Amino acid sequence: MEDTTNYMDLETRIVDALKTVYDPEIPVNIYDLGLIYEIDVRDDKSVLITMTLTNPNCPVADTMPLEVKEAVEFVEGIEKVEIKMVFEPEWNKDLMSEAAMLELGLL
Repeated sequence: MEDTTNYMDLETRIVDALKTVYDPEIPVNIYDLGLIYEIDVRDDKSVLITMTLTNPNCPVADTMPLEVKEAVEFVEGIEKVEIKMVFEPEWNKDLMSEAAMLELGLL
């Protein structure tokens, strides 16, 4: 994206959308849990979200990527959303934000 301000605003709105999606087993949004590894906003108004799950055998492995895709599709300025699910590096609690750790009583 050419305009850095618009890019930063768009990425902020994407993060806000991601924060509306929660892992059903942990009462914290997936962004603060550290499940989002990368947000790649492209010039063609598409975005690639690279993410993981807390566990590869997570009961929402089939539905969580769709939830993420649908949340980001509502962001104004985004025309296409692609989700890339990865399990390397493996998720661990060190990936959680300080806010998530406080919410879960880990700090």
